[in-house]
Amino acid sequence: MSRWADWDESHVRVRPNKKGSRPRTKESPDYADAELGRVVTVDRGRYTVRLEDSDGAERIVSAVRARAMRRTPVVPGDIVGLVGDTSGDDGSLARLIRIEERSTLLRRSAEDTDDAERVIVANADQLLIVVAAADPAPRTGFIDRALVAAYDAGITPILLVTKADLVEDATDPAGLVSHYAELDLQTVISQQAAGAASASPSLDAAAVTALRSALTERVTAMIGHSGVGKSTMVNALTGADRATSGVNAVTGRGRHTSSSAVALNLEPAESLSARAARNSWVIDTPGVRTFGLAHVAPDDVLGAFSDLVEGSTQCEPGCAHISPEGGCALDAWVADGHAGDHGAARLASLRGLISSMAGTEEVPSEKRLGA
Repeated sequence: MSRWADWDESHVRVRPNKKGSRPRTKESPDYADAELGRVVTVDRGRYTVRLEDSDGAERIVSAVRARAMRRTPVVPGDIVGLVGDTSGDDGSLARLIRIEERSTLLRRSAEDTDDAERVIVANADQLLIVVAAADPAPRTGFIDRALVAAYDAGITPILLVTKADLVEDATDPAGLVSHYAELDLQTVISQQAAGAASASPSLDAAAVTALRSALTERVTAMIGHSGVGKSTMVNALTGADRATSGVNAVTGRGRHTSSSAVALNLEPAESLSARAARNSWVIDTPGVRTFGLAHVAPDDVLGAFSDLVEGSTQCEPGCAHISPEGGCALDAWVADGHAGDHGAARLASLRGLISSMAGTEEVPSEKRLGA
């Protein structure tokens, strides 16, 4: 008989673990002691988070993502859990271990056919779409895209038209008010205050007051092309000192001044208490060149065109809303005047978006109003 016959598992010698004897586990800690705060800036892997104590005192904490979170995008507006050094002292660094459930998520893609989407802002209640009446000229295609993204995310849109002093009719700058008259869309018109130097623009008080009222105790994301005056308005609303710039005289496009999104509180005022101001957030985002809608289903695009929705009920089943030859009843609906004076332009914009998302667009959907 073999000399190994009497051996059993009790004779096996276990080599000790060099990293310690504690057994490995797949159970993650629940971090019950994690403190919750709102992400206000994101900069190259570092996150600035504002924490608020029960007595209302605030702390600004710098944090990095935990290893388990490295594949999870974190954006301004996110409510996150922090552990580690959350004192906010110079040189301190906390660890971001989770993101609380988001109420809304504003997204965009580089192009309509690009599957890679980019998260812009989390937990926004409102989307302030900023365009200029002139310099640069407004693009209804951009506004329509922003409206589609807002409605898809469950966010209430507001339209802000700046530089109304540069056009003849300041009550309907560039025809934008009448163009969207059939929509339930709040529109605020702003212009440079009389006598204000262009190098240091000052906004009329009425527009700032109207926006303060609309933004109070809400989380509002601001988007718009560079050069339309987003940062100027942010400074007026929050008391911040965001860099501002004009428009390139050669290209007609704005120069990028904001390189990253930042969440700011409204500045306290006579009609706005400090507590209400702390609950009123404005998230200024960098100027955008394109606003793709690859993440939105084509059938959901029509939801941003409430002036055309009722007419679509008369379309043939499965209608793509591209042409009357396909059974689309929207042409007749517009011709009968149900969509207002700008119904034809609105229908053209809808079809341009749907075609672009399908990769069959023949005309630019970023067409300027009246072009």
